[in-house]
Amino acid sequence: MTKAFPSIARRLKSTGIKLLNMGTFLINRFIANWKRYFLGDTVDVRPSPSFDVRPSLAGPVLSLGGGGPDVDDAIQWMINQVRGGTNSATKVNVVVIRTNGNHDYNRLIYAMKGVKFVETLVISNRQEANKVEIFEKVKNADVIFFAGGDQCQYIRNWKDTKVEAAVKSVYLKGGGIGGTSAGAMIQSDCVYDACASSEKGIETRDALEDPYRDITFTYNFFNWSNLKGTIVDTHFDRRERMGRIMTFIARQIKDGVSDSVLGIAVSESTSVLVDKNGLVKVMGRGAAYFVLGNHLPEVCEPRSPLTFSNYKIWKVRSGDTFNLRNRPTSGYYLRSVKRGRIDSNPY
Repeated sequence: MTKAFPSIARRLKSTGIKLLNMGTFLINRFIANWKRYFLGDTVDVRPSPSFDVRPSLAGPVLSLGGGGPDVDDAIQWMINQVRGGTNSATKVNVVVIRTNGNHDYNRLIYAMKGVKFVETLVISNRQEANKVEIFEKVKNADVIFFAGGDQCQYIRNWKDTKVEAAVKSVYLKGGGIGGTSAGAMIQSDCVYDACASSEKGIETRDALEDPYRDITFTYNFFNWSNLKGTIVDTHFDRRERMGRIMTFIARQIKDGVSDSVLGIAVSESTSVLVDKNGLVKVMGRGAAYFVLGNHLPEVCEPRSPLTFSNYKIWKVRSGDTFNLRNRPTSGYYLRSVKRGRIDSNPY
């Protein structure tokens, strides 16, 4: 009997270690669901019950980044617009939102002019997205920035939650909403959500060959007033996504979502900036493309190559402008898709 004691002790010790490790794992997993990274003045930004101590904001404005290296000047433009100008004494609170990752935006944004503090929130599930404390943090921001990532995860985790409501409140009070890659794509009226495709996603060739295979969309997410009737795509030049956005546009018209759809296609290292009046400025290394489809496609059916004639395309280079509310009636070129092939170079 006495010889069994060491064996029992070893078993108890082993079981204890396993329970401890499991407890540590569960705690770390819980913590990982919502991480916050803060940099700046640690002050309570909530307004006094008797009066609003926050300055009025000069937006709303949008910054849509095409992915790849960020255009720092575009983020600074958004901050300055919300502040009321480059020489304004107002300082703003910035919140970065993502489903995974770290605080790599904090130092970049905190170093910009007119920033009081910046906080990154990693919100990776719907339970966290509905927490009151997260709602308050996002609602009290002046500028929101969505990091790049997976737009399907963003939609699944944030749509119809308190986080969505809080972001909308920032826009409505005249704040700035920015994002890059997937963080830009989720802001359009119609969102290619990538929820039905593989990790690689749908690219131009497959989209043109079958406009319905593994291509799904999400509607009624943010509904920004200056992005009505739009669909945003990113990483545009580098991944040659013109045929992809042409397909997305054709689908909206064929499916009866809208009889006219404007694609906003942003190249990498490039940003599309939208002021409160709907005037766009392109900033960065590349160009943005505004692709209009305004009639029914000739052929847009499952398991059949797309045929759609006469897309109107405006190529807007860095430093140039485009008006979303009063679209130009000239300056475009025409491209058509016939049996899944674009008739000539669309770029």
